[in-house]
Amino acid sequence: MRAIQIHPKTNDLIWENVPDPFCGPDDVVLEVAACGVNRADLLQRRGLYPPPPGASEILGLEAAGVVSQVGSNVTGWLAGDRAMCLLSGGGYAERVRVHASALIPLPENMPWEIAAAIPEVFYTAYVNVFLEAGITAGETLLVHAGGSGVGTAAIQLAVEHGCTVIATASEAKLEPISELGAYAVDRNAEDFVACVHEVTQGRGADVILDPVGGSYLARNQACLAEEGRLVLIGLMGGGSAELNLATMLVKRQRLIGSVLRSRSIEEKSAITAHFLRDVMPLIVEEQVGPILEAEFGIEQAAEAHALLQSNETFGKVVLHVR
Repeated sequence: MRAIQIHPKTNDLIWENVPDPFCGPDDVVLEVAACGVNRADLLQRRGLYPPPPGASEILGLEAAGVVSQVGSNVTGWLAGDRAMCLLSGGGYAERVRVHASALIPLPENMPWEIAAAIPEVFYTAYVNVFLEAGITAGETLLVHAGGSGVGTAAIQLAVEHGCTVIATASEAKLEPISELGAYAVDRNAEDFVACVHEVTQGRGADVILDPVGGSYLARNQACLAEEGRLVLIGLMGGGSAELNLATMLVKRQRLIGSVLRSRSIEEKSAITAHFLRDVMPLIVEEQVGPILEAEFGIEQAAEAHALLQSNETFGKVVLHVR
């Protein structure tokens, strides 16, 4: 098969022949039709986010396609079935090995590019806002990087759940964020702390979803409500900052660190079961869904990376493999 490889000296992305994946007894092999592009791919390409032990070193954390091989222990899946999946690696390829418990069945009418844009961002939003932070209807969610794939997914899920949503982003993304149902805050021209207190009448945000980290920590804490939960999912703004522990104690705030890629198969299987129950019906009925910024052929992976790196995208970038 062919897959995208990272040139060891130039860091270029090359579409070339590699060995086919091995199908273990609990696995299936998916013939990839499309795969999603994520910021984690950019980090891995730079050597800053290696795959967990045992995972494919090929880029790609989500894919959609057709089952071509089924392991001896696998039930419920047959060759020819349409599926999408969250991956620990391997999506930028013609074929990928997937633990059967990670597969999600697809409706016949769902386009490959839509399916490939769902798993990473909707899993991330759902796991962190609902399972980790336990948001409930009527609470307020603050989403940073609201125009990202994860941000747009989190906004949609929280609005659908009856929550008030505030989202920060650059000026060009404010209008489409508002159209998703969130209060949009210009991260460069407005003080998001003041905006949160204005929208919540001084109460603060119950949950904050933050991929920024260090540079936002003090301001996040300043607009976090009593018993508020700050979920940290990235470090784009640095890996260290000062935390006011007295405020945390008095207001009973919680800081939750969260990653998805390195979780065990057992954890991901449990998450997938929750996702199938709580989120997929909303996606199938088109109440929520991924927003596509751009689509590229797999041999244009470098162009897709450059676009995502520009921070000018709203929603997802997808690669067509077949």
